[in-house]
Amino acid sequence: MNFKMIFHILGKVLYITAILMLLPLIVAFIYGEKDTYIGFVVPILVLLSAGIPLEIFKPKNTLIFAKEGLTSVALAWIVTSLIGALPFYISRYIPSFLDSVFETVSGFTTTGASILTDVEMMPYSLLFWRSFTHWIGGMGVLVFILAVIPKTDMSMMHLLRAEAPGPVIGKLVAKMRLSARILYGIYVLLTVILIIFLVAGKMPFFDSVVTSFATAGTGGFGIKNNSIAFYDSAYIDIVLSIFMILFGVNFNIYYLMLLKNFKRAFKNDELRWYLGIIIISVVAVAINIYSIYPNIMESLRHSFFQVSSIITTTGFSTADFDQWPMFSKTAILLLMVIGSSAGSTGGGMKVSRIVILFKSVRNSIKSMANPRSVSSINLSGEIIDSKTEKGVLNYFALYMLIAVTSVVILSFDQYDGITNISAVLACLNNVGPGLRAAGPLGNYSGFSSVSKIILILNMLIGRLEIYPVIVLFSPLTWKRR
Repeated sequence: MNFKMIFHILGKVLYITAILMLLPLIVAFIYGEKDTYIGFVVPILVLLSAGIPLEIFKPKNTLIFAKEGLTSVALAWIVTSLIGALPFYISRYIPSFLDSVFETVSGFTTTGASILTDVEMMPYSLLFWRSFTHWIGGMGVLVFILAVIPKTDMSMMHLLRAEAPGPVIGKLVAKMRLSARILYGIYVLLTVILIIFLVAGKMPFFDSVVTSFATAGTGGFGIKNNSIAFYDSAYIDIVLSIFMILFGVNFNIYYLMLLKNFKRAFKNDELRWYLGIIIISVVAVAINIYSIYPNIMESLRHSFFQVSSIITTTGFSTADFDQWPMFSKTAILLLMVIGSSAGSTGGGMKVSRIVILFKSVRNSIKSMANPRSVSSINLSGEIIDSKTEKGVLNYFALYMLIAVTSVVILSFDQYDGITNISAVLACLNNVGPGLRAAGPLGNYSGFSSVSKIILILNMLIGRLEIYPVIVLFSPLTWKRR
């Protein structure tokens, strides 16, 4: 284990986070929020004091392998979340440090689960930081480092593999740094376009910026107590629905479109499944909730928004879907698990994994019916190798084990089974709102400290896709040979 290189990487992450935290501090100065100054200054100083020395003293051996990559990513996300919680805690707007950590982890992991009972009492600077953590976490802080820092000589593929979502990691171009810059360029461009559209829809500029951060990162932190329903605008609902779907698409698709390789882009199996699931779900839910709304257009509007919000794991809401019929609530829970595309900013199992699982089961049934047949899994014209297929099956098994264990632990709490199951699924899939007490009009403040810790781990495990967190806490990782 190259410990020196792990701490060197951690140093880079810390001082970059300090620089990013200057933005909410500037917002505090703009709005004259003196009570939050110290809340940002202290963590910035802590980040710089720890980060700069670790980054300056670069080890001679800069090679890292899979174990170091997984450990570095998990450690970086946990430390950044702990220090990133300080603005909430020091300013006393969230008096409990555990609750501050919950809110920050929820932000960085783009979950959007909140312990706040009245978000509108928060100052602008904290609301900005809260949503900005979504934007940072959406693409990943280590991808950001690779994109902006010149001459980064670390073995970034292992870091990118640990941080990027999805079962298959591919490079857009030969150089990883150029790939990261292309990804971030697309990410920034889509965010700016969304801000412009929201401002055009008469959403206030500050609201447009932080809402765009939350949408781009598919995080879903709202700045109003009733989320997007506050604006009561069909235009805003439709714009956000479309952009949530866009941010849930594999960003490699956009690169192919920039190269005008439209044929290859639209032949992508995952994209077609993703859009197909959305269309079928929107129609089915709209029909199911038709009796609740005055006309079919209103039911389609709310169905389109909530399906887009849940499958992309954004978590915004325009309606209390906990009051919808059981079919719609069941569909929402299933969409939580499915999630968005690999290589997007969304969470969940990922559509590509679901497709591979489906095709793997189909091949197993074929093999039972005809033992001599030889079947392979084909995705977007490429044969999925046995290693990737096994990885997906192992991931699903671990996912189910973690979900069941978490629900059992939460069952010792005061809430009913539906609340506990939906809370675990919402946090493990980085969605945010669940059902009942954890629903769109509820929050996570009433859960016990133990339950909150479990849900924090669920959020980290979901965003980092299980293995980095397991490797970090495994005794074998830290055992010297």
